[in-house]
Amino acid sequence: MAKKEADKGILLESGTNEFEIVEFTVGSVHYGINAAKVREVIGLVPVTEMPQAHPFVDGLFTLRGKAIPLVDLARSLNVESHRQRNIIVTEINNYNIGFKVDSVYRIHRISWKNMEPSPEVGGASKVVGIVKMENKIILLIDFETIIAEINPVINEKLTTVEEATRDIKDRRADVPVICAEDSPMLRELLVSTLRDSGYVKVQGFNNGQEAYEFLMAAVEKNGNIKDNVGVIVSDIEMPKMDGHRLLKLVRSDSRFNDVPFILFSSLISDEMRRKGERLGASGQIAKPEINQVIELLDNLTLGE
Repeated sequence: MAKKEADKGILLESGTNEFEIVEFTVGSVHYGINAAKVREVIGLVPVTEMPQAHPFVDGLFTLRGKAIPLVDLARSLNVESHRQRNIIVTEINNYNIGFKVDSVYRIHRISWKNMEPSPEVGGASKVVGIVKMENKIILLIDFETIIAEINPVINEKLTTVEEATRDIKDRRADVPVICAEDSPMLRELLVSTLRDSGYVKVQGFNNGQEAYEFLMAAVEKNGNIKDNVGVIVSDIEMPKMDGHRLLKLVRSDSRFNDVPFILFSSLISDEMRRKGERLGASGQIAKPEINQVIELLDNLTLGE
């Protein structure tokens, strides 16, 4: 399953708050994954079992000479599968992993405005958003959380920071940081880790729209904008408004000329990096490298 280069070019250049999802099923439910995370879709292949592997992992399969973990998505979502036929091969957080699903259907282009945040149905939900189609609902899965459960190194890199001097922490404490991240687990980890590092004035938002509304309210206040917004750290894929759209709006507003904007996302590929550069990102870091984010924050706000 390949996307047309022309379509990719349009999205690369425009930043129109649109994205593409690959629709697939597990059991009778229709799910979706951001097409930017999908390397390819293949049929089932032989799998080598791994002793003491995570319960979600069936084992390893080989693709073009590379060994890749295979996750049974039905098992990780705790749902019943009808007949698993396909593997969605992904690259997320610089990590290649395959997800076994029932069937893969097609690619849809939609606006992030049409993706609604997932209703609160329990703390263990792995659904980050829903897309209402004409005759069905597609659930967007929080693949990053699933991978973090399987690979503890992800959480370690998100929560382990290098120790800083008291002077550096005191200077970090003066910088207001705005974070936009739709995954509840990752947002909580990001905010708490930044605070532990000394960036105590951190505010987290569920999506780009909420962050943008805060920014608009901040510029209406009297005084220096830097008193409320010192730097913005944003994910890319989020409901209502994605990080690229948020970046474009911020860069088109002269009141934010001096505010650095960092993209922190699992989607930082060569193609996405070019798009971020053209939209005016101050820096782009691939998850889960939180120490790189803190180093960049220091360089942009403290002059370190």
